[in-house]
Amino acid sequence: MHRQRRVVVAGASLAGIRTAETLRDRGFDGEVVLVGAEKRLPYDRPPLSKAVLGGQASPDDIQLLSADRLAALDLDLRLGRRARALDPAGKTLELDDGEPLAYDQLVIATGSAPWMPRDWDLFQGVYPLRTVDDCLAIRSALQGSPRVAVVGGGFLGSEVASTARRLGCDVVLIQPLAAPMARILGSEIALACAEVPLAAGVRLVCGSSAEGFDGGARVERVRLRDGRMIDADVVVVGIGARPVTDWLAGSGVHISDGVLCDHRCATSVADVYAAGDVARWFNPLFEQTMRVEHWTNASEQGAFVARALLDGGRSGSYSPVPFVWSEQYGVKIEIAGVPQPTDRIRIVEGTLAEQRFVALYEREERLTGVVALNSTRSMLKYRRLLAQSGSRGERVDAPSISS
Repeated sequence: MHRQRRVVVAGASLAGIRTAETLRDRGFDGEVVLVGAEKRLPYDRPPLSKAVLGGQASPDDIQLLSADRLAALDLDLRLGRRARALDPAGKTLELDDGEPLAYDQLVIATGSAPWMPRDWDLFQGVYPLRTVDDCLAIRSALQGSPRVAVVGGGFLGSEVASTARRLGCDVVLIQPLAAPMARILGSEIALACAEVPLAAGVRLVCGSSAEGFDGGARVERVRLRDGRMIDADVVVVGIGARPVTDWLAGSGVHISDGVLCDHRCATSVADVYAAGDVARWFNPLFEQTMRVEHWTNASEQGAFVARALLDGGRSGSYSPVPFVWSEQYGVKIEIAGVPQPTDRIRIVEGTLAEQRFVALYEREERLTGVVALNSTRSMLKYRRLLAQSGSRGERVDAPSISS
């Protein structure tokens, strides 16, 4: 490799860090410029809704790189700076202060940002959760055991509700579907899992979504679309995230709910790749495009993109089995593959009643996903099976156990 070759990585969270690490680990000795919107050194995000929010860990505990490792990587860090525009013809990335950064190859890893409806952030006491600063603000607000409303019943909202309840707060979880996580798990499995927060003392308000808030300068109530009012001193909003792609307008990079990529994570523009929450790529294993907002994918995709930069076509295709896990209320839930609520669901180990089970999701007699509750060892087996089969796999014959 020649020293003058420069790779610019726009985004300094997990996907960007893994790209930079893998480049160095595979012998790249050119320049690696890492641009990050936050002034903090890169850190891990999953602990924000659990250990950091609950006070068991500090921001320093979740840094992705030690001081020694950071020095060894020899990165040109541009923290507290955002990508503002891309000029593929001139192979230049413009930063928010107007500085142009020339690149030989560019990796887009700008991640996602929380959805927040207009005017919701006008009330004091209403918080998203994406950054360390968000987390510390919520942690401070939870002191004194206030009434907490969590808007959104996905993984993030469920984890925040679990942590707030453990801290002694009166917690209400608001979810428009039949139960938390029903959008992924389907109603039957989600309703079974809902017994866990209920047993912990969390109130579930399902079947209606938040329309807005009432109060003075500070939030006092959550207003639901069906007319109900939920009293709250603190509101945490976790209703999804959007890929950060606005800065790519006019660049020629194709955008559709993320940066569109091929099976090698290459975009529509030469020498530009994408990784992490922002990337929507074609996964040959499941024969579909997907955008995955989970830790495992960000780590694996960042490493793959680095190999693609160095090896070209020899890197092959990025064909992972999507995987995510969550710890809530003392239980562990894991999801692998691409399960859909409309899939046929079979319980093959354990039972829903005992809150320890493995559920297979099948579509047209093909295995598409696996959900496991407190069954990590079994999940490893089925993840390997999904990796071997993908969308073309044969039906999995396992003894069905009545729930």
